[in-house]
Amino acid sequence: MQTQDDAVLSAALDALRGGQECWLATVVAVHGSSPRPPGSLALFLPPQSQVGSLSGGCVEEELLASIVKGEFSQDSPEVLQYGVSAEENARLGLPCGGHLTVFLQFLHADRDLPWLESVRNALDSRQVAERFVDRKSGDTTVNRGGAYGELEFAEARLSQCFGPRQRMLLIGAGQLAASVAELALGLDYDVLVCDPRADARASWRGPVLPLLSDMPDDAVRAHADDPESVVITLTHDPRIDDMALMEALESKAWYVGALGSVRTTLQRKERLSALGVPADCIERLHAPVGLDIGSKTPPEIAVSIVAELIRLRRRGA
Repeated sequence: MQTQDDAVLSAALDALRGGQECWLATVVAVHGSSPRPPGSLALFLPPQSQVGSLSGGCVEEELLASIVKGEFSQDSPEVLQYGVSAEENARLGLPCGGHLTVFLQFLHADRDLPWLESVRNALDSRQVAERFVDRKSGDTTVNRGGAYGELEFAEARLSQCFGPRQRMLLIGAGQLAASVAELALGLDYDVLVCDPRADARASWRGPVLPLLSDMPDDAVRAHADDPESVVITLTHDPRIDDMALMEALESKAWYVGALGSVRTTLQRKERLSALGVPADCIERLHAPVGLDIGSKTPPEIAVSIVAELIRLRRRGA
């Protein structure tokens, strides 16, 4: 599964490499209610194709029709407003009071292929890529490896970050991992499941995804040691879970969680301390994992886990 940004960037690369005309549109500001946030992308491939979404409504249809009619310059970007009047708002199907500012640029193969390839390579390497677009000329440069920042639309340029896809490494190939994986895939996580037990992997009944046979600490080092990763242990077997936690708590993963009761968590923390894990690293552990919503069944517990991740990400943890 690709995120929408991934799909748009990949489609742009394919179009330019194939000599196809394409236009990249970016939502740079929203006012009032809007189905899509700033930074949302859509690629238009005349006469009738589109990848991505700006509004989820009729804005895309109107913009593509205008492109086909030749209403926009191919030499310099355009700044477009949609939904500025009540009549237009209703016609375009935008929420009451909402309107969009869209930055539209024609993509030239010789000018734009290099930056698109740079962004693609950065994402494949799990790095942040930030593009800077000159508002007058459309010339674009890319910085790789910095910190993720919010979109900025200034008088002279647009700056927008593309972050690597959020990765979730689940330790344990049981029923709960299957439920968590289903929800996480729907939220565009790149989900991996690690379980060194062959019988557990053979019994997997979850979605199709990579099932790793690595030892848990090796899996964390190889697949989840970056700031866009999540590690969650779900086996109930301390020999497996603790091995993953020892590595994950000292890794760059932004979230480390462990299944278990309050009592089990206290015992786990004592073991981790005895094994030499620093106290400040142990404090990073989210356990019992998930929000306390009284969940009992695997699907309910999965909801509590994913809900906690959503809350922390939205609050910038």
